[in-house]
Formats: sequence, structure tokens, C-alpha cells
Amino acid sequence: MAERFDFDRPLLLDGGMGRELRRRGVPILDTIWSANGLIVAPDVVREVHLDYIRAGADVITVNSYGVIRDDLAKEGIEDRFGELNRLAGKLAQEAREEGGRAVAIAGSLPPLRGSYRPDLVGPYEEILPRYREQVEHLAGSVDLFICETMSSAAEALAAATAAAESGKPVWVSWTLHEDCSGRLRSGETVAEAAAAIAHLPVSAFLANCCAPESIAVAMPALAGLGAAGGYANAFRPVPTDWELETGGLLPLRDDLDPEAYARHAAGWRADGARIIGGCCGTGPAHIARLRRLMDDGPS
Repeated sequence: MAERFDFDRPLLLDGGMGRELRRRGVPILDTIWSANGLIVAPDVVREVHLDYIRAGADVITVNSYGVIRDDLAKEGIEDRFGELNRLAGKLAQEAREEGGRAVAIAGSLPPLRGSYRPDLVGPYEEILPRYREQVEHLAGSVDLFICETMSSAAEALAAATAAAESGKPVWVSWTLHEDCSGRLRSGETVAEAAAAIAHLPVSAFLANCCAPESIAVAMPALAGLGAAGGYANAFRPVPTDWELETGGLLPLRDDLDPEAYARHAAGWRADGARIIGGCCGTGPAHIARLRRLMDDGPS
């Protein structure tokens, strides 16, 4: 489906999964996060995908963010790694079929040792095989891969290398520092991070799971790379040493309802974003509002 992504028109991503599952009463663990939904409430995972399709998303992302070996091992279910990744893809496919719209499905390749932690990424030669394994299990059910919440150039390089080997389109999305400098959490600039993957067939460059204000600062640089986009979270500032198991659930801001979020997204569009959506803390109402923004605004 590579021909779908010519970016002649803006594309709308879906919103968050983990918080949305929690809102619907699904237990979200401090180890495997939204992956627990695949185990205890797969029908709800499917319904969240479907609600995003109904809200107008052009791309839905497979619920594979928490399906990584190290985290599953903490729950004693590492042996279910392949099964759960494949189930995540299957649920997205079923939602697309039920939704009756030609949406694309993105396979999520997440950080392997905790979000927002460039200090925990690990050596390239160690994490590359891990990403290759996840790609193998997801490739049969997705139309593209999105390497998301990448906190450093090295992390994105490993994930994007594995994704590119699938022959499917590859998007890379970096998470940015809370200081609104437009830099990655590693301190690297967007240009430096892009240089590390310049030899790979990456077709879109995004920022995600950071404050919308941070994305606004980085958007001109992202747009200078090619097809660019952003999907922010609704968190209050994330501490530099935060870990899910010890830091717990991050509190949400009270100033990012769908209307306020759309105002931020309108600014991204004005600065060249061709892909917008929502991350943690956003839901179907945010995506429905973004759909109206994209349909009513300039292309």
C-alpha cells in the first residue's frame, strides 16, 4: 500500500490506546501497559480501533507498543510475545473490515527499555534483532511501520533499519524534550537525528508523545525533511528519570480538550505538517475534531 502515502492530502492518525482502554474500564498494568488489553479485553481493543475509524482516522496503529519481550517477562508471559503481536495486528484488521473504510494500518515499533529514556536504549547490535523479531510478527497485518516515541538517533536507527527490511513504508517519530527546544530527549537536534537514518527509505518524519508546544517548535525542521507530522500527548511534563513501574501513571493536563488540541494542530499544519493525530491522553473526540479541522482547513 505504499502508493497510498503520496501525501497529496493531509493524513489523520488515530489517538491514544492505553488511556482510552483505561477510560473504558480495562486494567492497564505498570509493566505491559496497553498490551494487557490484548489479554483481558481484546474486544475492547478492537472497539477502540473502530471508534477511531468512525471518528475519521486515515491510519490506525496496532496495539503493539507494550508487546516487548522484557516487559512481558516481568509478567511471566514472555513466551506469548509472538502470539500477542500477531493478535494486535489481527484486531486492527478486524476493526478495519468492520469499519468499512480504506484506512491504513501502522505497526508500532516502540522503545524497548522504557519511553523517554535515551540513557536506557542499549547498543544497536543488541536492540536491532529485537526490532527485527517484532517486525516479523507484525508484517503480515500492517501496511506500514511507525517507529514511534524514539528518544534518540540511535534508537530510531535500530527500529527503522528493522522496519525497512520488511519492504513496507517506514515512518519515524521522535519524542521531544520538555524544554520546548525542539530537540530530542537525547539532546540531539532533528537534523542530527535525521542524518542518522538518511540512508534508509524513511518516507515521513514526525514528533510524538511530547507536549504540543514542543512539536510546534520542531515542526519547521521536520517539514524541511519531507512529509512531516505530529501527534502530541496530553501529559504534564515528564521527569527525565521517569519509569512507568516506579513513577506510575503520568497526570494529564486540563487544558487539552479536543478544541484546544485542535488549535495546536492547526499551528502544526500552518508550519507544514501533512500528518496529524493524537497520542497518550487523546481519544476519539480529539480525532473527530481533527477530522473537521483537516476537512475545513487548507490542504
